[in-house]
Amino acid sequence: MSRPSNPTAVFKAILRLVLATGEQGAALLYTFKWLLICILIGLLVGSASAFFLVSLDWVTNYREENTWIIALLPLGGLVIGLLYHYYGGRSVKGNNLLLEEIHTPRERIPFRMAPLVLFGTLVTHLFGGSAGREGTAVQMGGTIADQFTKVFRLRPRDRKLLITAGISAGFASLFGTPLAGAIFGLEVFVVGRIRYESLLPSFLAAVIADYTCHHLWGVSHTVYAIPFVPELSVTGFVSALLAGVVFGLAGMVFSKATLLWGNIFQRYISYAPLRPVVGGVVLAGVVFAIGTTKYVGLGVPTILAAFSDPLPVYDSVVKILFTSFTLGAGFKGGEVTPLFFTGATLGNALSQAVPLPMALLAGMGFVAVFAGATNTPLTCTIMAIELFGAESSVYMALACVTAYIFSGHSGIYGSQVIGSPKHIFFGRDKGQRLSSLPASRPKKPTR
Repeated sequence: MSRPSNPTAVFKAILRLVLATGEQGAALLYTFKWLLICILIGLLVGSASAFFLVSLDWVTNYREENTWIIALLPLGGLVIGLLYHYYGGRSVKGNNLLLEEIHTPRERIPFRMAPLVLFGTLVTHLFGGSAGREGTAVQMGGTIADQFTKVFRLRPRDRKLLITAGISAGFASLFGTPLAGAIFGLEVFVVGRIRYESLLPSFLAAVIADYTCHHLWGVSHTVYAIPFVPELSVTGFVSALLAGVVFGLAGMVFSKATLLWGNIFQRYISYAPLRPVVGGVVLAGVVFAIGTTKYVGLGVPTILAAFSDPLPVYDSVVKILFTSFTLGAGFKGGEVTPLFFTGATLGNALSQAVPLPMALLAGMGFVAVFAGATNTPLTCTIMAIELFGAESSVYMALACVTAYIFSGHSGIYGSQVIGSPKHIFFGRDKGQRLSSLPASRPKKPTR
C-alpha cells in the first residue's frame, strides 16, 4: 500500500500546474487568495458594524427619551479625552492614520483603535454630541483588517490592499451601499486618482460585509425615496450645476469649520482631555437654550423630513456649527451623516429658488456635499444610485462632480494626497497632502 502524498508537495504541484496555465492561472490564485481573506474581513467587519448600528440606535433612543442626560456631556467628554490622551497613542489620528499607513506604511494599526472609537462614538451620541458614524465604521474596518497582516504574513504591497478592503467593508456595511463602499476605499486615499490594484479586494470585502450586516444579522438601513424625477432639460441641467456649486461650497465650509475649531481648542487649551469638557459645557448649554435636540446626534429624522417637508433655511448652517464644534473639541464619531444632514436640508432650502423638485434637490445635496467634503465624487454618485435609484443618476452625477470641483483643494481628511489637481487654473503639486496646503495647515498643539 503506497504512502499518502505529502500535503506540501501536493500544494506545490498544484501551484506549478496553475502557474503553467499563464495569466489566467495567476488570476485564479489571486482571486482565491483574496476571496478567503475577504470572507474573514467581511464577516468580522460586517458583524462589528451590526453591533455598532444596534448600539447607536439604543443610545440615540435613550437620549431622546431622557434629554436630561445631555447635561452630562462634559463628563462624557472628559472620559473620552482621558482615554485617548493616555491610551490612544496613534489612534487619536482617526481616519487620517489609515490614510497615512497607505501612503507611508510604518507599523500595524493598533487594535485598540477599534474599541476606543466605538466607545467614544457611543458616548458622544449618548450625551448629545453632534457627530456621525462613518468614521467609526471605517476605523473599525481598517483596524480589524490590518490585524491579518501578521496572521497571513502579508507583504507591504498586500497590506495596502488589506487596509483598503477593511475600509470598504466598514463603509459598505454601515450604509448598506456595497458598490459605493467599494469605490470609497479606492477613491478616498488620493484626490483625483483611483487605486485599481485594490479593485477585487475592495469589492469582495464590501459585498460580504454588507451581506453580513444586513442579511445575517438582520440590521436594516434607512430608506430614502425621491417620488418624482423630471426629464433632463436645459433648465434642469443648469439648475443641477448651480446647485452643485452651492453644495461644493458647503462641503468646503464644513471642512474648514472643523479644522478651525480644532485649531482654536488646541491653541487655547493645552491639556487635551479638557477640550471636550469645555466643548461639552458649551454644547449642552446651547442645546438647553434653544430647547431642541434637532441638531445633535445623527439627525436622521430631519434628513428624512428634508425629502418631503419645507424646513427652516438655516438648518444646514446650524448643523455645520454643531458638528464642526463637536469634532473640533475632540468628541468622536464621523462627519458623513452630518454632511448628509447639511446637504439634504440645504437642498430643501434651495427648492424655494431652484426649479427642481424638493426631494430631488434634497437627494442631490445629500450626496454632493459629501462629495465636496471628502473629494469622492464617484463614490457619491454610485451611492445616490444605490439609495435613490437610477432615475436620478444624471442629476446626482452633475451635482457631485460640480461640488467636487468647487470645494477646492480642501477636505475633512487632511492626509489625502493630491494625485491630480482638480483643475488646471488653480492646480496643486502632485503628492501634497491636503493638511500641508497653506490654506489648511493646522497649527501645532501647545503642550
